[in-house]
Amino acid sequence: MLDRNKETVRAFYQAAINDKDFTAARALIGPGYVQHNPRIADGIDGFAGFVAEIATDFPDLRAEVKGLWAEGDRVIGHVHGVRVPGQRGTAIVDIFRLEDGLIVEHWDVMQPVPEEAANTNGMF
Repeated sequence: MLDRNKETVRAFYQAAINDKDFTAARALIGPGYVQHNPRIADGIDGFAGFVAEIATDFPDLRAEVKGLWAEGDRVIGHVHGVRVPGQRGTAIVDIFRLEDGLIVEHWDVMQPVPEEAANTNGMF
């Protein structure tokens, strides 16, 4: 089940963010979808609006999954998001809750990748 949940989340990143294909992403979202990102409206309609917005505003936006971890009904993704090719992008940690193999809740924390850092460890 944990591996299946991780594959659902990986497919979600591909469909929703990389392909901007709401229909394909919708198949991975369960009823009563709860969104905790304050910039995205709650529910399926809110998520549809988000996908439409990024398709228009950032058609080349890409999410590169650096790692996925699953425990219980949660999957955590460590992702490098780049809105426009050539930009440094954003380090993202997403938390998804799944029920019956479908995503039903989402939280995220995002931090811009800086030009300079106080260490050489990198964000990924």
